[in-house]
Formats: sequence, C-alpha cells, structure tokens
Amino acid sequence: MKEKMPEIEFVGYHDPQPAFLSKIGEDVPPFDSVEEMLRETKPDLFFVGSPNNFHLEHIKAGLAAGVRVFTEKPVVISEQETLELAALLKEHGPDRVMVGLVLRYSKHMSDLRAVLGKLGPVVSLEANEHIGPYHGAFFMRDWRRLSKLSGGFMLEKCCHDLDIYNMMTGSRPVKVASFGGKKSYLPEYAPASETKEDGIMHTKESVWNGVDDAFRSDSDIIDHQTAILQYETGASMAFHTNLNVPDEHRRFCVMGARGMIEGDFVRGYLKATLRDGSIIADHDYNDLDEAKKAAHYGADDLMVADVAAFLRGEAIELPVGIVDALEAGLVAIALDRARVSGEMVDMSETWAAFDAFGLRGST
Repeated sequence: MKEKMPEIEFVGYHDPQPAFLSKIGEDVPPFDSVEEMLRETKPDLFFVGSPNNFHLEHIKAGLAAGVRVFTEKPVVISEQETLELAALLKEHGPDRVMVGLVLRYSKHMSDLRAVLGKLGPVVSLEANEHIGPYHGAFFMRDWRRLSKLSGGFMLEKCCHDLDIYNMMTGSRPVKVASFGGKKSYLPEYAPASETKEDGIMHTKESVWNGVDDAFRSDSDIIDHQTAILQYETGASMAFHTNLNVPDEHRRFCVMGARGMIEGDFVRGYLKATLRDGSIIADHDYNDLDEAKKAAHYGADDLMVADVAAFLRGEAIELPVGIVDALEAGLVAIALDRARVSGEMVDMSETWAAFDAFGLRGST
C-alpha cells in the first residue's frame, strides 16, 4: 500500500501481541485499545487485520468513530454476527467498509468477466481449492484450527471462492449440502521424523495462539470437504477442498449454454471456448515473479492499486463490496451447518433475514 500510495502515513496500531511490525515501521506508535487509537489518531482508513473472532468488535469501533474501514476476510464468523453487522451497515452505509476478498481483483477474474456474457446463462460449475501440506499443516497449528476463532475452514479460506462463484452465476445459493471431516491430519499419519526447523509442516509460522504439532493438535476444523450448491438462477456447482494435496491447484470450470471457461489460479491459466470449438480467450499468467505468485497469484498487487485509486477518488467503485463478502460468508456458514447436520440446508430464511436490511440496493 505504501508503494502504491507514498503519501500514506501509518499513525498507530493496536496489537496485544505485536508481530511483523517491520511491515508498517517499528516507529509507528502503539495504543492500548482500538478505541483509544481511533480517538487519538482520527485516521482516514482503519485496517482490521485481527483474528476473525475480533472483526465485528473492531469494525463496530471503526464505524462508531466515523472512519472508513478496510477489513480482512471473512468479515464475521456466524450468521448472528452477520445480521448484527448488517444492521450497522444499514445505519452507517455499506460504503464505509471495504473488504479484502482479493480473488475478485485477479487477472483471472477480470479476464473472465470480459467474456462471461458470451457463454449465455451459466448452467453448472465445478471448482476446487486444494492446498499443499505445508499450508494445511499451518491451519492445523494456527489459531485458525479452532472454529470459535476462525468460523471454520470453509469460511476462513474458501469464502474467496464462494464469492467469485456467486459473481459468475449472478446469484446466490438457495440450497446446499456438504460432506467432510478430518482424515489426513491424524496422529497415525504424522511424519516419522519432523523438526520445527526443517520440516515442511512448519514452513508457515503461526504467531498467535498456535501449537507445534499439526497431527496431534486440538483442531476442530476439517481437512477435506465436498459441497453441492444450487443457485437462485438454477445453476448448480460441485466444490471440493482438501488441505493435504502435494501438487496443489485451485481450479474452476464454468459451463454455460453457449460455451465454457476453465482456469486455475495456481497453474496460471484461463481458457474460454464456445460450443463450436472456437477459443475466445486463452491466457497464461505464469510470467509473474515468485513473490507476486505467492501474493494471491498477483491479485494482492492489483487489489492495492485499485484500492489506492478508489481512496484517491480516481475510481468510483471496487470489484467487490462488503455485501458480497457477507453473502459469501453466509454460504460458507450454511455449508458447515449442512456438513454437521448431514442434511440439505435451505437458505431461503437466511436470505430473507439478510435482505430485510436492504443493503444490496444501496451499494
């Protein structure tokens, strides 16, 4: 952000257990509470990067202080919190909160949006998010391993994906079902010799409320989940996630009445084919350097550029908004409810309660 907007000044932070301060500068003043920081600094932008279970509390503080908020995803961790925030957004306006659903900013999605209309109505989709053991083990060791802090894996990690499939269909799921559990990160599958220093299971560092052993932790999140969703438009999707995939990928295939689009964020391509076999888009994104690939396939850089333009008044809107994020979150929450109950979940009542706040028409 500092590179894109050199005029930015970091005026304060609140963190009871500071980490990675070098990213904003060791000389940035600390504060004992979010409220004190907002009161004393009166910032133009308040960034909420706390663990998920604190998001609502911190967003509330930002809205009460009258500042613009940028929150990490997922925005909140339950349906109750979603409705509570929806009421606040109705009062303060949804344009007061931006959200880091970074996949919407990716080249994959901007190129997909350019040709999506040529497919006719979207009929069906299949998609996945398959994560390498180095990353899956991180989830099993980090605070994200506990649903009470993260909201669960589907919400914490796959809300990006659920959001872009809402975008592709131009609608929301009405019925969902889901199956999954934990079958890989169990004691019997722990590496025979693993050390914190050289093992792939400790590649990613946990800096708060973490544990050392991914295979014997108290995690209650899943390590694999398969979901089926039916959308308001009649489109259907099959979605699969797994946290123990050595050759990871994040693929999507969108089938329309007149053609299809297939792509993969990890493997770096997007191809659109009409039903007569003609190819109308064929993109290779593998020319990115490794640092940008690691930063959400180059999308972090694109998001920051768009946010900078928006804050300067050079752009009138962003590719994704807080209402999109809350809707994707509600889908993830419903999928976990279906997984736990073993029953299909009808989301009609959920959407009726959410739509009662009238946020969709005001963004």
